[in-house]
Amino acid sequence: MAKSQKKRVIITFKPKEKRADKKEDKVDIVKNTISSSDTHFFNANDWSRGQAVPSGMPTEQIGYDVNQYEAPIVMGSFTDDEIKKLEKNNNIAKVEEDGEMHAFHQHGQFSHLQYEGQPIVQSETIPEGINQIKAPNAWQATQGMGIKVAILDTGIDYNHPDLKDNYRFGISFIDDESSPMDYNGHGTHCAGTVAAAINGEGVVGVAPSAYLYAVKVLSRTGSGAWSNLIAGIDWCINKKNMDIISMSLGASSAPSAVETICLAAWKKGAILVAAAGNSGGPVGAPALFPSVIAVSAIDNTNTLASFSCRGSEVELCAPGVNVLSTKAGGGYVKYSGTSMACPHVAGAAAIAKGTHRYASNVEIRSLLARTADELGNPGHDDDFGYGRVDPHQAAFSNTAPSPIPGLP
Repeated sequence: MAKSQKKRVIITFKPKEKRADKKEDKVDIVKNTISSSDTHFFNANDWSRGQAVPSGMPTEQIGYDVNQYEAPIVMGSFTDDEIKKLEKNNNIAKVEEDGEMHAFHQHGQFSHLQYEGQPIVQSETIPEGINQIKAPNAWQATQGMGIKVAILDTGIDYNHPDLKDNYRFGISFIDDESSPMDYNGHGTHCAGTVAAAINGEGVVGVAPSAYLYAVKVLSRTGSGAWSNLIAGIDWCINKKNMDIISMSLGASSAPSAVETICLAAWKKGAILVAAAGNSGGPVGAPALFPSVIAVSAIDNTNTLASFSCRGSEVELCAPGVNVLSTKAGGGYVKYSGTSMACPHVAGAAAIAKGTHRYASNVEIRSLLARTADELGNPGHDDDFGYGRVDPHQAAFSNTAPSPIPGLP
């Protein structure tokens, strides 16, 4: 008889005090429920090296254990019969099928080509989008030094001349890509917009001294599983205590466990930023969650990009059309997408945190909203949110902002 096909699922447990088996570990509950399992469960304390799981281990044998009180989650691959048993266990709140997420990058026919007027090693270029949000005006106050920004993406080319000085560490949650090195280019481009260094060559990022961390949750194809993202966020908050988590990725919807882990990160003090999406329709996940800053994309005339998602969840907008940044393998390239808008806001958050180092994530998030340059309707607009992010105004503001509505 053929072996039953396994499905990848995300298991959210009830809070510990509400479980029938209060003293038993989550992983032990899973193993005891299904009687037998060849799954190896890893947690953030195992992930100090650049590779989250041993090389060559089959995907269906890889499990994750998220040790957050606010997000008691276990992930793994199980048969239909095993899933039914887990669903009936009264320690478990929900069992959800894992799914795919993708980088929010517009793949144009000619996106692989270089552009005229590329930076050269003898000069240093401030990309148009960086100047559009007035980031250089803030650099006399701060360049974000010491602020930790995690790029949850396809990895980072940590050998790129503009990134190597600010790159601090990386880890991969893609089982057949053990290195945090970027084999796609998307993550490297986003990282450059956040923190390409002032080094006399190439381009400059919004926060050119911020610390960069590569958290690979998307493969070289630009796709990944929601379970990878959950594990990556867990690592960010449990192992490295990231200040800012930048996510230029998503899908139209996500398992509820993704919202749970985002909320846990927010409650721990992280500032989460995500691309709104490129379908031109409603805001996608994880950007649509209240714990996350949703970013729409504008062009150099402050017009909403035709591809940009929009809706009441949009909080800020930033340049996302023909954005010049670092290219994996060296050099520079222009990409479009809300993926490109997102790191402008992540960099702006690093700038704001740089001059308000004791401010909470609620205060920094509210500050970015209250100091944004209004583009749409007064107050808040479904296209632009509170407006185009302005790190200069946020950095130099000396008044405590009133919290924006809807924060968790």
